[in-house]
Amino acid sequence: MNFDDPLIKLAIVLVAGIVGGELVGRIRLPKVTGWIGTGILLRMFDQYLSREHHFDSGLNPASVSAFGPYMNFVLGYIAFTVGAALHFASLKNAGKRIGLLLLCEAIITPSVVFVALRYGGGMEIKSALLLAAIAIAGAPGTTVLVVQEARARGILTRTLVAAVALIDMVAVGAFEFVWAFIRVPGVGVNSLQAGFGNMGVEFGFALIIGFGCAGLALLLTRTLVGPAFVGPTMVAVILGSWGAAAGMGVSGILACTFAGIAVSNLRHATVRSTEAYLHSIGGVLFAAFFTFAGMKLDFSLVLPSLTLVLLFFAARFFGKYAGAFTAMQIAGVTKSVRNFLGLSLLPHGGVAVGLILLVQGDPNLTELSSEVTTIGLAALAINQLLGPSATRFALNRVGESGKARPRLLDFLDEHRITVGIEGKTREDVVRSLARQLCATANLPVDEETFVQQVLTREMAESTCVGHGLMIPHAVIDADSKLEGVLGISPRGLNFKTPDGRPIHAVLLLATPENERERHLEILAAFAHLITHDENLCEQLYHARSAAHAYNVLHADDAEDINYFLDEVMEEVDIAEEAGQERTRN
Repeated sequence: MNFDDPLIKLAIVLVAGIVGGELVGRIRLPKVTGWIGTGILLRMFDQYLSREHHFDSGLNPASVSAFGPYMNFVLGYIAFTVGAALHFASLKNAGKRIGLLLLCEAIITPSVVFVALRYGGGMEIKSALLLAAIAIAGAPGTTVLVVQEARARGILTRTLVAAVALIDMVAVGAFEFVWAFIRVPGVGVNSLQAGFGNMGVEFGFALIIGFGCAGLALLLTRTLVGPAFVGPTMVAVILGSWGAAAGMGVSGILACTFAGIAVSNLRHATVRSTEAYLHSIGGVLFAAFFTFAGMKLDFSLVLPSLTLVLLFFAARFFGKYAGAFTAMQIAGVTKSVRNFLGLSLLPHGGVAVGLILLVQGDPNLTELSSEVTTIGLAALAINQLLGPSATRFALNRVGESGKARPRLLDFLDEHRITVGIEGKTREDVVRSLARQLCATANLPVDEETFVQQVLTREMAESTCVGHGLMIPHAVIDADSKLEGVLGISPRGLNFKTPDGRPIHAVLLLATPENERERHLEILAAFAHLITHDENLCEQLYHARSAAHAYNVLHADDAEDINYFLDEVMEEVDIAEEAGQERTRN
């Protein structure tokens, strides 16, 4: 029997990874940490057998190369998924803080790492520049997996998932610039031109490939491919984007990220079809992928360069934390997000490994290769083990873990909230909010028809319910889901109201016939808010931003009004069972 077959190796790695992940999961650490740790142990076990018993188990870094296409596909899928998170309409209120975060990541993190390595560790300038650029990169796959495992939802989660792909783009751009810069003799106009030119070519071709593959696939799904094969078609987009990028010598990660961005913004519903299609095998994809990734990491590299490794690790952590803290301070986000976003950015992998391998493969950088590879991979090994737990810890401390469950007010996401809404009349406010609703939701009626329905209802009976709240709405004759937007005016809108108080919050609802019961539950929840929780009400009415308003409505303190629907169903089931038991008795 031949045990050297790649499929047998894959089976062994997969089972070992699953067991390691489950064991680590039982002590409440991210499973990805267990997968990576299992890979490291498999490598150490192979080294022990080879050294002590002269036996080759086949579970070594060389065997990982046999699964190159598999690793590339999973990396491409991760990049596509993270790119798809950049749905621009959904990031309406998050653009400022994400932009500031990227700016700080591009400046603060590499600056801190370069200064630490160059002047604190005495490293040669070129090596320090390369490692400074590599330090920017994150780990989208690890980050997304931890978020999914934690079932997290909130402002930190949204910022983290949306930014992690863009941060990798910044890292690739910075690396391409430095790579070209240091290969041109001297420092001057020519080296700067080479750096910017290299970066422009990399991004330009990746964008063309990603958008081209996505555009062709979307055309096919609109004209020829049926709904059952939308998922497989998107898998072909990932494979095609990576393959075309590899053929043209540009980043497959960038190409797949651009493909995800294109699909998400041109036909957002298609992203969900892709995720649903691959969800059933997601455990297989990730468990084997991260176990293989662990097999690439060699902790024996740490000891010879321990000082520089720890210096690089510490400088990167400080740069990440300082950059995120500064960006969120300027953006004016809540204290908890500001304090813990930097910690959640600690994971390091994927793109960083690819950039290190580029240095290894460049004959012009032979004298730098050993130092960059040793320090980069050793620090990355530490980050891969500690990073997932750091992200999980940040999500727990901010209180966003376990929030990705259906809640009554789930439709009021951050991009569905506007702070500082203005209007001289009720019609002005309704039209402004209806424009926002139609831009962020697929209503089965056009905007003007919906506005007229709302205004007709408003003329028949005012929806000002008192205490500064107004809930205009219309019932849509369609089988869809309830949608809504919230406008907040801290100064107050001076409309005629039953109690004479100005309007501070306007909740505009589009309710389909099949969601009338939930509509009544939402009205009851807001009525409870304004009459029973004055503190929460004041926080909502005077929110400084959409992010603050979102936190008010989705915080633990708001569970009385924005309750988890599964918990309500459990209570109903328990009550029904109790009633049936009493009937039997």
